[in-house]
Amino acid sequence: MYTDILYPTDGSAGASAAFDHALELGEQYGATVHVLHAVNSDYVGYMAGGGSEDVPSGMMSETEAEPETGMMGGTGNGSQTGMMAEDHRELKDALERHATSVVESIAGEFGDVDTVATVQVGKPYEAILEYVDDHDIDMIVMGTHGRSGLDRYLLGSVAEKVVRMSDVPVVTIRADEDETASE
Repeated sequence: MYTDILYPTDGSAGASAAFDHALELGEQYGATVHVLHAVNSDYVGYMAGGGSEDVPSGMMSETEAEPETGMMGGTGNGSQTGMMAEDHRELKDALERHATSVVESIAGEFGDVDTVATVQVGKPYEAILEYVDDHDIDMIVMGTHGRSGLDRYLLGSVAEKVVRMSDVPVVTIRADEDETASE
């Protein structure tokens, strides 16, 4: 019935809430569980909203006038400076290394269940839905952070968007309030 199950995770307690369910379904159906971490492309170093590989959105290139402050901008030698790193590519690489570490570690916890560990870059809900389409996924099993009311409205909910837009069944598991309170 289910041959490919997607388990999107960022390693948080909210996402981990669905791990046992994904494991049980993988074992029950002999399915491959795809462990996916969607790195949010809105993070520094990605080109959401413009920019290029050399100059991401929100940073000034060396061809623009030198800024008065040291907050953003070029040094005149082609490298981009900022508050967090000398080069935006360092941040991008660090995010992708961390994401790869997360999915590989979690995939290892599935024991004898076949797994595929993958990192995608994009808006998380879009990356999840694209992965489903591209890999013939039969079901999504994902955790939620358990936010409600104004918090969910202001912060948005990846799980809610996936549930509303997915063409395949989505099982959501809500994290315990004790687990999410420590995040």
